[in-house]
Amino acid sequence: MKILILEDETVLALSMQEFLEESGYSVKCFASSDLAYDAIYEESFDLLLLDVKVPGEYSGFEMLERLRKDGKKIPAIFITSLTDIDDLSRGYECGACDYIRKPFDLAELKLRLEQVVKLQCFATNEEIIELPHGYTYDVTKMKLLFHGKGVALGKTETKILELLIRQRGAVVSCEMFWEEVWGEWVDSANIRVQVGNLRKKLEKDFIKNVRGLGYSIDF
Repeated sequence: MKILILEDETVLALSMQEFLEESGYSVKCFASSDLAYDAIYEESFDLLLLDVKVPGEYSGFEMLERLRKDGKKIPAIFITSLTDIDDLSRGYECGACDYIRKPFDLAELKLRLEQVVKLQCFATNEEIIELPHGYTYDVTKMKLLFHGKGVALGKTETKILELLIRQRGAVVSCEMFWEEVWGEWVDSANIRVQVGNLRKKLEKDFIKNVRGLGYSIDF
């Protein structure tokens, strides 16, 4: 999962970046809205963490408003010291999923981030997601393609794959599988069997086994 941070407080930006990277996410930081805005059109991001009062042509609010008008549906969380209810309302009106007031604990940031990802699922402007090894995923049809040809998957296998795609670039643990695929506790041995069956239908190393931690798909 790839995250863009727009934050001009250098110490805070680096703290968030280091914490999130240690948690398995890919992170890029920008100190101005101009640079962040351009990057969103040059690269693919799964989540935006945006300060409001930043250098550049647009405020965080204005930048997200422009992105939404352009059809960009990337989930966004505002991180700001603003406390006025009108500012809070505008943040949500701009299309933000959540709003975190400074100062905040990094553990809270991670919890909020994970909740937004869980609720948003494939909140993306793309109908086709490009994946490694010649694979693509059709979000609308919930169909995996290999060089344009459909790959037959069962219902549970599709759910496992979708979770891995949503979290691509990060490691998905057994706990995440049983929470988000089954919705209840499932023995880790059963999860390994299910993931193993899925891996047999796919190219070697498309789904990587991260020993002792879980599984992952690269960007």
